[in-house]
Amino acid sequence: MEVLFIVFLFIFGLIFGSFFNVVGLRVPKEEPFANDRSRCPACSKELAWYELIPVISFMLQGGKCRSCKSKISLLYPTVELFTGILFVLCYMQLGFQLELLTALLFISMLMIIFVSDIRYMLIPNKILLFFLPAFIILRIIIPLEPWWSSVAGALAGSGIIFVIILLSRGGMGAGDMKLFFLLGIVLGTKKVLLAFFFACLFGAVIGIILMLLKIIRRKQPVPFGPYIVAAAVITYFYGEQIIHWYFLKF
Repeated sequence: MEVLFIVFLFIFGLIFGSFFNVVGLRVPKEEPFANDRSRCPACSKELAWYELIPVISFMLQGGKCRSCKSKISLLYPTVELFTGILFVLCYMQLGFQLELLTALLFISMLMIIFVSDIRYMLIPNKILLFFLPAFIILRIIIPLEPWWSSVAGALAGSGIIFVIILLSRGGMGAGDMKLFFLLGIVLGTKKVLLAFFFACLFGAVIGIILMLLKIIRRKQPVPFGPYIVAAAVITYFYGEQIIHWYFLKF
């Protein structure tokens, strides 16, 4: 029975991952997505249902549009696959409890932000405002220990980014600051600080590698959102263990 539920949750994640692609790509451009059919971005042909099966359609079509043979971005199957995997991870880590709803919503928000920021270098206010009330309500129903950790985390997370924006004169965006406010609500004080550390670490290491490979140039603007997303996922699931290990070792 549990295996069937895991398979169902994975498929559920694949389907929602496809939807998160649409939301992340259309909301920043203020395009409708609720009643508008998906189209090929190259030739604008309306896609049939069998061209929209998460991951499978991409593989069967060889990563190309059936009509114009233009390459389909790897972003689509990547987001679909990772959403499915992360939905399963939510259940494997939490089981059947109310916090599972928080985890699924958290992953949903992060995947939409990943798409939006990697494509447009933008974290839409509409997405953050949509999830904000849900996270506040869930943290009231399922408070962290101590209960004020969500409030302190929101202030600490957004406060750090605010200071960086002031000192660097735009080195980070207001979207990052607002995102860390939400992360603080969900993660709490210790974990949001850990998430900030990991995001900076990932950004620095990957940035250096990309510069050495001459994929990006020095001082070239790059999206920071994907690093925040990776850091937030790791910290949400494994933050307590990492913090515990750190204090034991040091």
